[in-house]
Amino acid sequence: MLLCDNSIEQVGNDLRIRNIGRFDLAATLDCGQAFRWEMDENGKWHGIVGDRCLCVWQDDEGLVLENTTYEDYLSFWKGYFDFDRDYEAIDRIISVDPTLSKIVDYSSGIHILRQDSWEALCSFIISQNNNIPRIKGIINRLCENFGDKIHGGYTFPTAYTISQVSVDGLAVIRSGFRAKYIIDAAKKVQDGTLDLEAMRNIPLDEALEMMQLVRGVGPKVANCALLFGCSRIECFPVDVWMGRAMKALFDGELPDVAKQYAGIVQQYIFHYARMTKLNV
Repeated sequence: MLLCDNSIEQVGNDLRIRNIGRFDLAATLDCGQAFRWEMDENGKWHGIVGDRCLCVWQDDEGLVLENTTYEDYLSFWKGYFDFDRDYEAIDRIISVDPTLSKIVDYSSGIHILRQDSWEALCSFIISQNNNIPRIKGIINRLCENFGDKIHGGYTFPTAYTISQVSVDGLAVIRSGFRAKYIIDAAKKVQDGTLDLEAMRNIPLDEALEMMQLVRGVGPKVANCALLFGCSRIECFPVDVWMGRAMKALFDGELPDVAKQYAGIVQQYIFHYARMTKLNV
């Protein structure tokens, strides 16, 4: 749902956003697309994005961004949470398919976060053959050892910083075989072999091919990096588990009506299959 300015109110140091439609903060932050968000015992989410640290929560009235100004929201957080995309219109379009209609009823509210392209690529290299707690642990150690200290934590290290580190030097983050892939990605970003900004607009086939120039990056990681780091919502990452869900729900083929929004639909399907314990 597109937000109107009159739905936003500054309350002391916090910003309250009302009329957010079906946006589901918890499902968006806990669906495996970003790894630097944690929920505390009060249901508040804490995360670091770039050089910004945010505490955000959702209640019956909408969304509250702690210590955030209206200007901060417009210039950064509105885009990060993808609030300028009309998800309700997308939901109506894809719900023409009866199976997707059922999935939308269950999963609508998940947004595709607009993450930094280098951070997304590095994070999904780390995600290979890994579980979410361990992915988060590796990323936390990467940031603590090579990022910059800011109020509330550490930034994600730049590609330049990691390009200067040896495999032995990266051993401190305990990423195993992934260390050489992380460093190769950093070097290719740093020397321009991998132009992540250009990948937002070039033909998708070319972007996928370029992503796979990085050692250890196959189709799944390439699609994740483009979807979550370059806002290529036509990407559809598929691993073994997702392939089984697709087979069970759609006989393996995404309906034509959904292909333009494949990345959003992928997150809906993943959430639906996980939460309903779909037998895959």
